[in-house]
Amino acid sequence: AAPPLPTESERGWRAGEQESRRADAPSPRLDTRFPFSARSLLLLSPALLVVRMDELQDVQLTEIKPLLTDKNGRNFQDFDCQEHDVETPHGVLHVTLRGTPKGNRPVILTYHDIGLNHKSCFNTLFNFEDMQEITQHFAVVHVDAPGQQENAPPFPSGYQYPTMDELAEMLPSVITQLKINSVIGIGVGAGAYILSRLALNQPDLVEGLVLINVDPCAKGWMDWAASKLSGWTSNLVDIVMGHHFSTDELGENQEIIQTYRLHIAQDINQDNLALFWNSYNSRQDLEIERPIPGINEDTVNTLKCPVLLIVGDTSPAVEAVVECNSRLNPTKTTLLKMADCGGLPQVVQPGKLAEAFKYFVQGMGYMPTASMTRLARSRTHSASSISSVDGVRSRTHTSSQPEGATAGPGHDNQARPQTMEVLYTSCSSPIRSLMTLRDPLSLTCSD
Repeated sequence: AAPPLPTESERGWRAGEQESRRADAPSPRLDTRFPFSARSLLLLSPALLVVRMDELQDVQLTEIKPLLTDKNGRNFQDFDCQEHDVETPHGVLHVTLRGTPKGNRPVILTYHDIGLNHKSCFNTLFNFEDMQEITQHFAVVHVDAPGQQENAPPFPSGYQYPTMDELAEMLPSVITQLKINSVIGIGVGAGAYILSRLALNQPDLVEGLVLINVDPCAKGWMDWAASKLSGWTSNLVDIVMGHHFSTDELGENQEIIQTYRLHIAQDINQDNLALFWNSYNSRQDLEIERPIPGINEDTVNTLKCPVLLIVGDTSPAVEAVVECNSRLNPTKTTLLKMADCGGLPQVVQPGKLAEAFKYFVQGMGYMPTASMTRLARSRTHSASSISSVDGVRSRTHTSSQPEGATAGPGHDNQARPQTMEVLYTSCSSPIRSLMTLRDPLSLTCSD
């Protein structure tokens, strides 16, 4: 049965109640701080339509990009990888294996820096097209420092994080369990220090090292005091960002700065990050020194393998890398200072770093027939750039490197500036360039 109709008195009472509510309700107002388009306005209360249409403004919505991917192909994704948790004397290490170890050939072993993991530190480089030729010849093992891998759980209360020396002592277990004979290490920042310590402890395991932003020195008292002061006045994310980027970079390259700031703040467990940061700040000096030919070459504590030192020209680690270079054997060490990049050359300039690494492994005797992808494309470039190089070469002492190896200068010519001709990618275009040895301690790229 239909419900009974309301009586006249009930209808009057309900109408009065509705009128009272309208009187008490505040009149709707448009907050002019947030302009709306006409279409979005229609979705709001009809009372808002009393606003004049000529006062409305359209808001342009910019494209929202994925956090860790951009139009240049920068991404942190793994492809065709196997993940392993390896037991070591100082805890479990998370490692990622790309490819299959090939006979007696070494494996490329990477170690990331503070505030990063293997994905955010190295995948931009290893997913770059020019690195594919290298990864066809070498398997790759990415090592994540304890608690720094993606979705890492927090450590229990009171957990004692490994020291930097202990982190290096964990790596032989990884090499043994994965049945690897030897490695070519690529490390950044803290990872470069750890791989250097591995090469000092186990020189037979390391055939070569590519060290980016390495600092061989322990923190002094002034550095310690400055670190404590910044810890009181800044949050951990800002401190780590200052470790990676110079002040100029923090103010200029907003896209990459925002990407890595969000990654450090959101993707890395902050308690675990603090433990890793404190361990790095408590590191010991590597205590390496440059050997003197004919006197202490066999007894001095230094890296025995070929070393390629890399630093961006605006990186906060420039002085530390130059200091490291001054302590190494100049016949086995090359310092590459990259233009147009700062604290993360493997992210900002992956093409240049891939080509430098290709020359490095060729100098070690691997991939002798590998082609230079970018240089092959540059053969159509105007010959004027090559003729200008030839003109400089005719006026300057030149050391030829037939296989592209950038080995350090010999003992008989360390005292005078040299020009070492190598095929390398220019800072602005892929042309033949000069790697100029302005002094015995630094290599810089000049067009």
